[in-house]
Amino acid sequence: MKKQLLHFFILLHSLVAFSQFNPITPETKISILTVDVANESHTLYGHTAIRIKDEKNKFDYVWNYGMFDFRTENFILKFVKGDLQYYVAAYPFENFEHSYQEENRSIYEQVLNISFDEKQKLFDKLNKSLFSEDKFYTYKFIDRNCTTKAIDIVNETLHNKPIKNTLHKEESYRDVLFPYQEKQYWLNLGINIIFGHRPDEQAAVLFLPLDLMKILESTQYKEKPLVEKTETLFQASQPENDFSFWNSCYALILFLLPFAILNRKATNILFFSILGLIGLFFCLVGLYSLHREVLWNYNVLLFNPLLLILIYFLIKNNLKAIRKLSQICLLCLVGYVLYMLNKAHLLMILPILLTSTIILIRLSLKKEN
Repeated sequence: MKKQLLHFFILLHSLVAFSQFNPITPETKISILTVDVANESHTLYGHTAIRIKDEKNKFDYVWNYGMFDFRTENFILKFVKGDLQYYVAAYPFENFEHSYQEENRSIYEQVLNISFDEKQKLFDKLNKSLFSEDKFYTYKFIDRNCTTKAIDIVNETLHNKPIKNTLHKEESYRDVLFPYQEKQYWLNLGINIIFGHRPDEQAAVLFLPLDLMKILESTQYKEKPLVEKTETLFQASQPENDFSFWNSCYALILFLLPFAILNRKATNILFFSILGLIGLFFCLVGLYSLHREVLWNYNVLLFNPLLLILIYFLIKNNLKAIRKLSQICLLCLVGYVLYMLNKAHLLMILPILLTSTIILIRLSLKKEN
């Protein structure tokens, strides 16, 4: 109920005609707000927003490009496909602050060191975004999100686009994302196996809030720092990070051990059914989705849809076909390992890889009873 009321309040304030009231004065402060990460799936990577504050006019609003409506028709399908519409909303800073304090997430502020004319121009652009086609945008995990939208509108305002990505010159997107996810083992595993080739590219796009905050600390603009300092507006309390067996690779190993140890037709069929269906899902998502991150998913060499055909021959006891298909799947695993040698999630995927290899070797060497 609280979230629904907040959502209504935000929409109401977004309809306020700021164009009829110009809060920009020489004392106006425009800043980049960075919200720290948390453990929920939608909070793993932090958040970016833009704040405009003028104490004289009692104006203190936040422009938030991370808004979306859960009530959107076919929300899940649109999110998976990659055509879900996000939008920008403006609402009082106190509401923004309160919502993240409730989530126990730190809030950092970096005031932009820009001229009065630049403040006015930036405010005009932000204001226009509320009442034009720029209000809505198609969300993309790497290429278009709350951080990239904030960077774009600031760079469009300032001379020579001063905010540039100088981080991660040797790292891939997957390498950059991995530390954010590593405390959530199952989520980390799921994200890494559903991602395809794109996240293995060099991390050229500045798309993460904490990276933007770091970049701003060293960015120069007109021979002076773009931001003077980073201030902490709210410091979250540190939660206890107790080790959880069920949120670790040990739980996965425990689950896989019976499949690796038992040489039973039923367990083989169950194991290959899980892997094959996951692989089939990856293939269908790759055909359906517009997200570049899930295209060309080489993890199907491990989660191989051919395993579903192997199941058919296991049920039919067709030994010749079982051997042949097992050998083909083993060759796929060899190619997978060679491709995975420099990937961040190789160790994470290793228990599944070893279990599959053991079972396939047994089947490829299977003899007549």
